[in-house]
Amino acid sequence: MSTTRRVYKIKKTKKKRRKRLWLFLVPLLVLGLGATTYAATLYMKAQHVFNDSYDPVEASAKRSASVDPLEDNFSILFIGIDDSDERDYKGNSRSDALILATFNKDQKSIKLLSIPRDSYVYVPAKGVTTKINAAHAAGGPKATMDTVEELFDVPVDYYVRMNFNAFIDVVNSLDGIEVDVPYEMHEMDSHDKKNAIHLQKGIQTVDGEEALAFARTRKQDSDIQRGERQQEVLKAIIAKATSAGALTKYTDVMEAVGDNMTTNLQFSQIKGFIKYVTGDNGLDLETIKLEGQDSTINGTYYYQLNETSVANTKLLLQSHLNLGPKEVSNQTEAVQPQVEE
Repeated sequence: MSTTRRVYKIKKTKKKRRKRLWLFLVPLLVLGLGATTYAATLYMKAQHVFNDSYDPVEASAKRSASVDPLEDNFSILFIGIDDSDERDYKGNSRSDALILATFNKDQKSIKLLSIPRDSYVYVPAKGVTTKINAAHAAGGPKATMDTVEELFDVPVDYYVRMNFNAFIDVVNSLDGIEVDVPYEMHEMDSHDKKNAIHLQKGIQTVDGEEALAFARTRKQDSDIQRGERQQEVLKAIIAKATSAGALTKYTDVMEAVGDNMTTNLQFSQIKGFIKYVTGDNGLDLETIKLEGQDSTINGTYYYQLNETSVANTKLLLQSHLNLGPKEVSNQTEAVQPQVEE
């Protein structure tokens, strides 16, 4: 089988309500806290963060009607970018991490797919076949959403774009997270200073800069392992954020997120996520890994996706979103792909 999936059935206990999309952790927890003064303050803060971060894009061409997270199945594309001052980007930067999440309202389940940043795919905004991370540089979140739609033939309804500053600040606001470092690492920091981060092998608590280096490195393995480490970091953030002592840190977390996020989700729509963590069986989350292999084309490194794995993933995502043939047939006219030199 060319598509690897991991299934997590998470019971509703304090220790195991972890495998969630961390970006929505704060507003969801605030919504469930009740009418205490602090809870009301956090609620208002979360609302302010999402209102300030709201940046709409054109709706998916693969939808015949608007989507409501409160009522419908839907998808979100999480886009991690590095647009630090050191990189001195002019316009949009390339994406550094892509995670597509689909939500099924009847099953109350989530499927989480990591897409390697160097995946060799057709990018509609450029009209060429190249690395998927070039889509964001070509046209921001919308171009990236269109590229993912083209690859998997499913609508991408929402996006959440975060930069590395938010990642570092969130981890630091939680006083670090625990990760299992697979091997000794010497990595650059967020300011591109070489070998500034040194991590020993084993389970340890890392700060924001160290967590970023852990999530980004791929010197001794591949994009696939890199994606798995990114998922491990997200889960570690969730584990720490749901711990007993984390409540007083939520204001700092939200400030870190709000300063470094854009999304086309409105705060009123966040309430649609509550049902995915309050079901009788707890959270049902499945992670999916795309198979492929390293490839060099015209002297450039790419990650060549396995065609069977992509086909299986398409069917899996379409089924999870309950999309019939008519709903996924809204295609643009076929364009002969060109390879980016």
